[in-house]
Amino acid sequence: MARVIFYTATTLDGYLADESDSLDWLFAVPGGEGGDADFHAFLDGIGVLVQGSSTYEWVLEHEDLIAHPDKWPSFYGPRPTWVFTTRQLPTVAGADVRFASGAVTDTWAEIRDAAGDLDVWVVGGGDLAGQFADAGLLDEIRVSIAPATLGAGKPLLPRRLGSDRLSLVDARRNGQFAELVYSVRP
Repeated sequence: MARVIFYTATTLDGYLADESDSLDWLFAVPGGEGGDADFHAFLDGIGVLVQGSSTYEWVLEHEDLIAHPDKWPSFYGPRPTWVFTTRQLPTVAGADVRFASGAVTDTWAEIRDAAGDLDVWVVGGGDLAGQFADAGLLDEIRVSIAPATLGAGKPLLPRRLGSDRLSLVDARRNGQFAELVYSVRP
């Protein structure tokens, strides 16, 4: 059965994006040694991606994917991607992008079935990951903590999850990043 994994990067003060929903701060940090190999190994186990509208819009704009849809497969491959939104958003030509609104539980059966034996990656944002946690569907949080602070922005996980639900599975250094992996109990 598919596991749901929130895999993301955050600043030292716990923000995913700045107040303008930008991730530019992340790309200013030198990458982790071996990070690409680790990420590709992670991605090999992913059957479905799920993201919120702000994350999707940032990627569209940052990578100019509407004008260059050929870039999509190099990021996500042929995997279906669900975008949770309340607005009409453009689609990337040739990409399997599906839009959903409402509770994550309303779409969960479709997401799970599309993932098959592979996992579901909650790409972002933190509130969407929190909705999966609220529904008892979030199995793991993988977070890379960057040596940067923003002071304000979009929080990593705007939910209260206590130590009764989180258990540290792994901690390691990857270049300038500290990578933490937590299992999440429903």
